[in-house]
Amino acid sequence: MHGVTLTAATDVIELPALALVLLVGVPGSGRGAFARHFAPDEVFDARAFPDADALRAAVAARLAAGELAVVIAPAVRPLDRAPWSALAREHDVKAVAVLLDEDRAVLEARAGGALSREEVIAQVSELRRTAGGLRAEGFRQAWHLRGEQIGRVGVRRVPLRVDRRDLHGPFDLIGDVHGCLEELRDLLTRLGYILDGESVTPPAGRTAVFLGDLTDRGPDSAGVLRLVMGMVASGAALCVTGNHDEKLLRALSGKAVKALHGLDVTLAELQAAGAAFQEQVRTFLEGLPAHLMLDGGRLIAAHGGLPAHLHGRGSGRARSFALYGDTTGERDELGLPVRRDWAAEYAGTPLVAYGHTPHAAPRWVGNTVNLDTGCAFGGALTALRYPERETLSVPARAVYAPPPRPLPLGQPQE
Repeated sequence: MHGVTLTAATDVIELPALALVLLVGVPGSGRGAFARHFAPDEVFDARAFPDADALRAAVAARLAAGELAVVIAPAVRPLDRAPWSALAREHDVKAVAVLLDEDRAVLEARAGGALSREEVIAQVSELRRTAGGLRAEGFRQAWHLRGEQIGRVGVRRVPLRVDRRDLHGPFDLIGDVHGCLEELRDLLTRLGYILDGESVTPPAGRTAVFLGDLTDRGPDSAGVLRLVMGMVASGAALCVTGNHDEKLLRALSGKAVKALHGLDVTLAELQAAGAAFQEQVRTFLEGLPAHLMLDGGRLIAAHGGLPAHLHGRGSGRARSFALYGDTTGERDELGLPVRRDWAAEYAGTPLVAYGHTPHAAPRWVGNTVNLDTGCAFGGALTALRYPERETLSVPARAVYAPPPRPLPLGQPQE
């Protein structure tokens, strides 16, 4: 929505439910009046603070709490806007600009002598000259309201894709499947799901949540995709993306990738399934969130895990952590990424269910649980019943891929 100019027919603009929204305009452009679209505790007017540091601290505190913040501050020049886009990045939220571009004659009338005619002209000129560069300044979205549009349009909040706090379960969270279709069918049956071909009926009120890495290594990645895609389409399941899913998406989108760790077999299966199925898979993977915040924020589902300060955030940093875990950028003697044990330091209130790093059994550390029990490596496929906090596993039917090293022991719930 960068650089959007509204038409006369537009009556609502959409803003992310979690963002830093900067109201940009010359004094007299109606920023205070436009703030009526937001609750009083969401609005931070520079005139109400003793200095810029106090204003920034107040806005930062609200963003840290995971709440939307609307800022009214001098912001005609890119130099004035830069601290706000930087603050949004610091807190892993989108920076959004709403430009209130009022007619110059109206601004001069409203100035009442506070600004000279020359000052009004200079500020309006600067605002319009720099309006096209907001993306380069770090604003992910910009609305450019002109004249009478300023008082006419409404605002609609749009929840982030990761925010499903409205869903309360109960849930069955399922660890890395990695193409192990028969084990997945076994596990779903043990959990009480009724399978009829590719049709799956969940137990009353329950929803499966797949923690990513649906494909590669196991014997039937295409079959797993068919089953999971059908469950998600019918409302029987939710799914987050994993690093293997992300790599498959890149390959299906024509990007150059190294077809390693079973991806070559997955691509061959999809090739055999035909172009229509490949496009269905590509569309499905493209629509997956990097993590999910569920049950009023009490449960987080993320493939590689997620620390508390990134819960509910849609930033690239949050996505990278959710897909790959806490990597150092180094490789070990086997060429595998070196990962920090983020769960050992997690002190958040929500339960975080994740996978990505296989263990011989579920690993409980504090209020986190790793459900990747290495099914494709001959281990097991594991689910967590929530809110019961009970795990259930089915053994692998075979060793489909040799593990790079013995699976480390899990850790039972304390």
